[in-house]
Amino acid sequence: MEKIYTENQNACKLAKASPETVKFLMSYSNSLHIVDYNNLQFENNLN
Repeated sequence: MEKIYTENQNACKLAKASPETVKFLMSYSNSLHIVDYNNLQFENNLN
């Protein structure tokens, strides 16, 4: 198992995100509100 992971480790590349993208994702995650009610899940985006 260990051999598989160490062989493919060099094939991975890190993605670069612009500051605007990071700011958008952070503001979206701050405005997202998830409510659990019984067995239902409601997602609200609070603008």
